[in-house]
Amino acid sequence: MKFYLYAIALVALVSCKQQDNNEKIAPPPPPTYEQVDTSVYPESLQKVLTAHGGLQAWSEMRSMTYAMGEESHTTDLKSRNIIVEQEKTSIGSIDGKVWIAQDSAYFPPQRARFYHNLMFYFYAMPFLLADDGIVYSDAPALEMDGTTYPAIKVGYEPNVGDSPDDEYILYYHPDTHKMEWLAYTVTYGKNEKSPVFKYIKYNKWQEVNGLLLPEELTWYTVENNQPVEARGEPRVFSKVAVDRAFLDITMFEKPENGVFVD
Repeated sequence: MKFYLYAIALVALVSCKQQDNNEKIAPPPPPTYEQVDTSVYPESLQKVLTAHGGLQAWSEMRSMTYAMGEESHTTDLKSRNIIVEQEKTSIGSIDGKVWIAQDSAYFPPQRARFYHNLMFYFYAMPFLLADDGIVYSDAPALEMDGTTYPAIKVGYEPNVGDSPDDEYILYYHPDTHKMEWLAYTVTYGKNEKSPVFKYIKYNKWQEVNGLLLPEELTWYTVENNQPVEARGEPRVFSKVAVDRAFLDITMFEKPENGVFVD
């Protein structure tokens, strides 16, 4: 009888331990995300964003990394803290302050602020065209190789970003609504808008975590504000990752040999 009672007690103890273990390893509830109201954007942009995976999915992402040749880029998508690592130089930003770290004057420090997020703005298209402080307008379509690409022109409200006078024109395919071309002006360091547009062809796309992101970009020569032919080799992006996990903010801090350029 004593053995019987002991066996019952042992079974009950094991059951309790198993229950405790199950409770310990139970997965946490999935995170909840604020729903994005896409109705505030032009209908044409809504279609483009949907074709690239949707603004809701993009808004849930917290980090992005990619390599461009030997250069690696890491961005916190919420704070927009960035670090660009090259063989001889590191350039980063934290809380809007840009720094550069290098053992020599290999990279001109005065160019660090202009360069630190330059490629991110081209790479994170078309999603960055849904940022706050943007003003949308119409633009003429682009005729290229027998296809007419409808256009969405983008400007910025005053005091938005480093270059609020910059302008972009997104051209998308009339059937798939995927982004095909980007025209842009460069006004950094100037106090007025530029009438000169440069052109990028978004050659290839790759799906990463449900989002359609660039794989190749090609700059074009321009005549009469229209793209003419490819200029140089495409920029190829590899090791791309976009994730919902937060990044450690300390990775963006200025290293000991770094200096702020602001």
